[in-house]
Amino acid sequence: MQFSNVSIILPTFNEGENLRQLIPELLSVFEDLNLKNSEIIISDDRSTDNTKDVLEKIEFKNNSVILLERSDEPSLPMSIYDGISLAKNKVIMWLDADGSMPATIVKKMIQAYSIGDKNVIIASRFAEGGGYKGVKEIGETTIIDAVKNVKNSKDSVSGMLASIIFNKLLIFLLSSPIKDITSGFIIGEKKYFYKSYFENSSYGEYFVYLSAGLIKENIDIQELGYICETRVHGESKTASSIFQLIMRGIPYIKAAIVCRIKQ
Repeated sequence: MQFSNVSIILPTFNEGENLRQLIPELLSVFEDLNLKNSEIIISDDRSTDNTKDVLEKIEFKNNSVILLERSDEPSLPMSIYDGISLAKNKVIMWLDADGSMPATIVKKMIQAYSIGDKNVIIASRFAEGGGYKGVKEIGETTIIDAVKNVKNSKDSVSGMLASIIFNKLLIFLLSSPIKDITSGFIIGEKKYFYKSYFENSSYGEYFVYLSAGLIKENIDIQELGYICETRVHGESKTASSIFQLIMRGIPYIKAAIVCRIKQ
């Protein structure tokens, strides 16, 4: 897929310290790949930490970094979509800003997209080579090691386990060929990312609508395995109790059922 530049969207809420590390790493990717007119759009949902201070210092030094301060109701899906709408390039990528999705994988995704023939590439925790931090060299996730690693981080063990379980359930409900249907880490042309996928979602279930839409339209998709890292700074946005996880999972299941009916 021939392209010369990319717009990376980072939806944020209180990720200042993670951005301090992630943004320079992404700018290095642009430099290494000679993507001179690429940009990083931070779509911020009224952060109350040091996010703005961190970004103002970076923006002063580099005009490839853009801060979008959202005034609408806080929303992960619409934060992403507002960033997509602002983007100047036709090739779009977005990922979490919590450090779980490494810049090294961003580079691999851009390289794979530039030389491949797929319309969309999804970074996948459940494809070959994927998993959670705490894996063996051969790439097979060991749940015990992964749980220990997450438990010692600022992430939620129950959130990680719920992600695995819900993902398998959603794949079953949709008969989906996509293995990581809750990924949230993707690259493709702007034209594939319709507003309807985002505006009717409250959190990460937008990716279920997006995945189902891509499958329905017979878009060529590649999944690239990656190891999901644990959070170092800030607080996880994932629900911290079983009850909260169940409540958060309901919209995902609803999305899968709606998409299955429309197939």
